[in-house]
Amino acid sequence: MTNIGIIGAGNVGSTLAKRLSDLGHHVKIANSRGPATLRSVADQTGAKAVTLPEVVRDVQIVVIAIPEKNIPLLKPSMFRVIGPNTVIVDAGNYYPRQRDGRIAAIEQGTPESCWVQAQIGRPVVKAFNNVHPGVLMRIAASAGDLHRVALPVAGDDVAAKKAVMCLIKQLGLDAVDAGSLAESWRQQPGSPAYLTDLDAVALRDALVNATSTRTDKWTATPDSPGSFVSPA
Repeated sequence: MTNIGIIGAGNVGSTLAKRLSDLGHHVKIANSRGPATLRSVADQTGAKAVTLPEVVRDVQIVVIAIPEKNIPLLKPSMFRVIGPNTVIVDAGNYYPRQRDGRIAAIEQGTPESCWVQAQIGRPVVKAFNNVHPGVLMRIAASAGDLHRVALPVAGDDVAAKKAVMCLIKQLGLDAVDAGSLAESWRQQPGSPAYLTDLDAVALRDALVNATSTRTDKWTATPDSPGSFVSPA
């Protein structure tokens, strides 16, 4: 089994903690407020609540599932304790009008995960960002089922992508190689692959047909951010 650290205890982080713990993986989870605030999450998921410095120690995979606006709080020094083969997964999305406000580099065309990679100073793999957490909790279809949901995985390290794709398959989903991290815009919010629960064949088509141009819905305004109920 794999030692996995999850940064962020929101919908995606806590769902992954639950599912991965149920599969027998050793999961630690942390947030910016400390382990005392994660007691109920730990009880519900089976993950061990730890501090941020602890969550990246002695793990093979780290999943980052926090708001984009909080990524700069994860200092590069935090990741210097992990080995070169530890896989870091960016499961986040940029929601400028709903939550994050304007991040200039992303607005100017930098793919979201490329920006995250630059902030933390370590290579990342983009995965788990295009699906609603409820899909991760479902009893999945069998391998080979035409209706089995597939998730895209983008990154520059072949071995790292393979490790993440293996984890996705353990969760009962298919995994599709979505190319390099520079191409991870193909699975960002607003793309045909985002929140569409596609099978592997349809997902590959969606990735090919994606466009890198951000639509107004996913572009900051002078009044951003608002909320998910009332974007600004």
